[in-house]
Amino acid sequence: MNLPNKITISRIFLIPLFLIVMLVPFSWGDLQVGDYSLPVTHLVGAIIFIIASCTDWIDGYYARKLNLVTNLGKFLDPLADKLLVSAALITLVELQLAPAWMVIVIISREFAVTGLRLVLAGEGEVVAANMLGKIKTWAQIIAVSALLLHNLPFELVNIPFAMISLWIAVIFTIYSGWDYFVKNKDALLRSK
Repeated sequence: MNLPNKITISRIFLIPLFLIVMLVPFSWGDLQVGDYSLPVTHLVGAIIFIIASCTDWIDGYYARKLNLVTNLGKFLDPLADKLLVSAALITLVELQLAPAWMVIVIISREFAVTGLRLVLAGEGEVVAANMLGKIKTWAQIIAVSALLLHNLPFELVNIPFAMISLWIAVIFTIYSGWDYFVKNKDALLRSK
């Protein structure tokens, strides 16, 4: 297994750590920022999530720079992104920090595209994420990070950045999913 794929695997291994920090009922207290309070566990969870998310850029960078792009990497990288973002979004619903319907839309798109990828893989086609998919992923990562941080520091200036970014993520999620199916409809129709 090459270096980029090991980095991708590390992203998957950070997911259980993130979930433990966010969902196991223990408290490290609160961090006071002006009139606002942020649970330290949410800050630590956000840091873990952001570090795991940054490995998405790192593995892609090394895969291209060292000419180590593989079919395994093309499969694992978007899967790791989906697992990480889905775990974080479900956690945000559990903590009542994100509307369930928006999370359902995002995760439904991820299942649909993953299903399409599996059908195409059965036909011998491995489709790497396109630029629109990458923008969608980063929009989701920004939204999740802002929600995990309880909209700080934007809350101090009364800007609902976290919810605005979640709406942008939902819009890119829907559009990129539609685009993915349109671009691959011929291959899907040819599949047996």
